[in-house]
Amino acid sequence: MESMGKKKPRPRRSFTPEFKAEIVELCRRGDRSVSQVAKDFDLTETAVRDWVKQAEVVTGERDGLTSSEREELARLRRENRRLREDVEVLKQATAFFAKETR
Repeated sequence: MESMGKKKPRPRRSFTPEFKAEIVELCRRGDRSVSQVAKDFDLTETAVRDWVKQAEVVTGERDGLTSSEREELARLRRENRRLREDVEVLKQATAFFAKETR
């Protein structure tokens, strides 16, 4: 009874930028809705809507971060986290050696 009504998750797929651009163009033309394009290509509506939003950001139609800006932000956050950890280690080492010299 537990498995009734639960769908097995779909394996994660990746798509080329060209494919995404083609899907976005189909949505922008307006002859089909986002949900219809998603059904026609066996995609999730959420993914298609995200691709359309990202395309609008890239073209300047919508505020937000471009893909390259997102990548840079993620890289900077990782670097910031690593540097904070380094500082914490140095603080602990300083405290340790300060006790040793007394």
